[in-house]
Amino acid sequence: MRTLRIVLVVLVALLAWLQYRLWFGSGGNHEVAALQAEVEQQARQNDGLRERNAALAAEVADLKSGEAAIEERARAELGMIKPGETFYRVVDHAPPTAPAAAGNDEEETP
Repeated sequence: MRTLRIVLVVLVALLAWLQYRLWFGSGGNHEVAALQAEVEQQARQNDGLRERNAALAAEVADLKSGEAAIEERARAELGMIKPGETFYRVVDHAPPTAPAAAGNDEEETP
């Protein structure tokens, strides 16, 4: 009977130790939940990078396939024009600004 009690105490202690490790120890539920959140964040970041890579690959294929994309890029980014074309620059005029009201209060006319 005494041996059975010792075995029972050892088994309960072992169970308590395993439960402690499961809930609070290294590799426990808290750590697993944190790692799962990190994996989800990395998966979202990977999806964004995949989309960016696909867009860049499409742009590279477009640039390799014809001159239209190269011409468009040269016009937009470098401001280039074809020979024989006339370049016009449209400048918007900013509305005139009113003088500061604080400066008028200090000066008085004689």
